[in-house]
Order: sequence, then structure tokens, then C-alpha cells
Amino acid sequence: MPRGRDKELIKRRDEALCRRYYYWTEKQRLRFDDALKVLSKEEFFISEERILAIIRRKCKELDDIALSIPARIKKPRLTLKQLELFSDEAGESISALRKKV
Repeated sequence: MPRGRDKELIKRRDEALCRRYYYWTEKQRLRFDDALKVLSKEEFFISEERILAIIRRKCKELDDIALSIPARIKKPRLTLKQLELFSDEAGESISALRKKV
């Protein structure tokens, strides 16, 4: 029997953690530091630093994630796919404009 932590369980925990982080920050409109406290002390029982590290790692792994990650530099909340839903007045999509540049 292999020793150590089960990689599949860790993967599932990390995905659940990201979903809960999204819920607390976007649905319930909780500030990110308050959301980290809730996740740490009430839901997952791991440190806030570890939670933030997991969220950052998952964001790097996933291309299109609907999480806003706290950072020193503000990042836009909209993804390219979301921006493509809008078009300018002439009817050109954002992706078409992006290709021109």
C-alpha cells in the first residue's frame, strides 16, 4: 500500500476549495480576506496561506477560471471568452479587434 496522501483526494479537495472560494467572494460578496478566514476556520481547517497557495496554483493550471485572485496588481475579472460576448458598435467582436492589433 503506497504511503502519503492520496493524490485524487487532494485534487478533489482543491477543486472544492476553489468552488467555495468563488461562492464566498463572488456570490456572497465577501472580501477575500474574510473568505479565507471562513474557508480556513470553518470549512477546510487548513491555514489561510495554504488556501491562497492552492487557489493561485489552480488558477495557473486552468485557462478559464472564474475566480478573482487577490494580488498586488489588480487583474480584470472578465476573461477573454466573456469579453467576446460584447461587440463594438460596428459589430466587430473583441477577438477580431485583437487580431488586428
